[in-house]
Amino acid sequence: MCTDLRSNPFYLSENDIKWVNKVLGSMTEEEKIAQLFCLITYTDDKEYLKYLAKTLKVGGVMTRTMSLDELINTVSRLQEYSDVPMLISANLEAGLNQACIEGTRVGCELGIAATDDIRYAHELGRIIGEEASALGINWAFAPIIDIDYNFRNPITNTRTFGSDPDRVARFGKAYVEEVQKYGIAASVKHFPGDGVDERDQHLLASVNTLSTEEWDKTYGRAYKMSIDAGAKTVMVGHIMQPAWSKKLNPSLKDEEIMPGLISPELLNGLLRGHLGFNGLIVTDSSTMAGMGTVMPREKAVPLTIAAGCDMLLFTKNLQEDIKFMTEGVKSGVITKERLDEAVTRILALKASLKLHEKKDAGGLIPKKECARVVVGCAEHKKISREIADMSITLVKEEKGVLPIIPDRYKRILVYKKEGKASAVSAGITEGAADRFISRLKKTGFEVNVFQPGGGWEGMATPVKEIYDNYDLIIYIANLATKSNQTVVRLEWAEPMGADVPVYMNSVPTVFISLENPYHLIDVPRVRTFINTYGSTDEILDELLDKLSGKSQFKGKSPVDAFCGKWDTRL
Repeated sequence: MCTDLRSNPFYLSENDIKWVNKVLGSMTEEEKIAQLFCLITYTDDKEYLKYLAKTLKVGGVMTRTMSLDELINTVSRLQEYSDVPMLISANLEAGLNQACIEGTRVGCELGIAATDDIRYAHELGRIIGEEASALGINWAFAPIIDIDYNFRNPITNTRTFGSDPDRVARFGKAYVEEVQKYGIAASVKHFPGDGVDERDQHLLASVNTLSTEEWDKTYGRAYKMSIDAGAKTVMVGHIMQPAWSKKLNPSLKDEEIMPGLISPELLNGLLRGHLGFNGLIVTDSSTMAGMGTVMPREKAVPLTIAAGCDMLLFTKNLQEDIKFMTEGVKSGVITKERLDEAVTRILALKASLKLHEKKDAGGLIPKKECARVVVGCAEHKKISREIADMSITLVKEEKGVLPIIPDRYKRILVYKKEGKASAVSAGITEGAADRFISRLKKTGFEVNVFQPGGGWEGMATPVKEIYDNYDLIIYIANLATKSNQTVVRLEWAEPMGADVPVYMNSVPTVFISLENPYHLIDVPRVRTFINTYGSTDEILDELLDKLSGKSQFKGKSPVDAFCGKWDTRL
């Protein structure tokens, strides 16, 4: 067994190591295989959770967004039913709102980066750590240390700390250091690095095309900094890194290059060897198509472990995937030594989080009354508002247009560019554009919302109507990137792009993007453009203060909002 349990990132004591060895020695082969799985729950259903924890005896469970009561029920039941303490994980990138409805949305990573102040990366980790530990969550699938090199990438976007490799590395490290103070294992992701390709790794095996030298200076440095800072886990994606794969195995043919989660070159040669990572490796969701596009599932499932991952995240079909993994062990694809090594790392992670000691002391079960004091508390929301204030970015400004107050622009025409998915993904029922319009009206503006008319050439509304009836035009876009969507671009109304910005040469026009920092690619000649990196009430309040001149724009764009085009700067 080559796993060093005494050093970074486990730092186990002799008693911890004895516990790991005792539990490993007591397990049947079936129980060891079950530990390899981190499944998912959307519910606190007692019988389902009992099945996961007591019947299957899986190693971990990821929770999706629930109410505080439901989440505590879920965690409590999983820990009560399991003989070996369970890893309870969540996607904690922007805040606990991604796991708990009442949790604080601190700020997306790109918003944190736009403050240009590493203190807020620490605050992100601290607040998530405090709220997660109060709820019994012990594993954060964060931070994302992908680098947003490609503005067309449909996944990275506001989930990253931007396109500056140095900032990504420093801010990622700060998150890791902070969140792990609270007994929460960080999981830096998505190795070997998303953000170069413009394609979605949920739908195919995407490609990080950097040379080995470029990768080392950028992604490699970010991973190395977090690893040296003690990151306990790394999440590996459906992403290929051909340069490193071929350097580590020159005999590889192009068709033999595999995405990270089934690539022994990237897992053992690059992550374990070159970067010196000794912690737990977990796959990204195995339900994503990236793995299925390169080989049959019955082969891929056991190969994730055989290649060097320690846990498989999710299943497409629970019974079938367990069967595939079991057959992989029985056939020797996963050797007995590799199985024991993977389970040892899983148990070592649990021991490093002191889950065995907490179980003995009755400390694994969260207390609702304590959680309610911490989760979504006023102090945490104050930091969230502060980040909103510091991050909102004035990308372009037409001289003399600001401030926007009723005395200057009484009559406003608003163009809403908002998809249904934006509000849903943010956990908000009412559209952000409508909430912003409501704020404008309360401030004293007369607001009309643009509605495209009928007809074609020769039948459009006279431009004089716009000139005579409106003092200002505001575009409000709330289009968030999300998996399986492939691309997020502004789509225009019929007829003939009826809502395209064409009046800015005659009527002052302001474009506000709440979720996607790259909309200038589609409205290059808009002269006043603002990115907010979110659509919460705190952000909308701070936005209105800045538009009205009550507050200054303080954010610094952490990406090239001009998308590398010359005309977007006009």
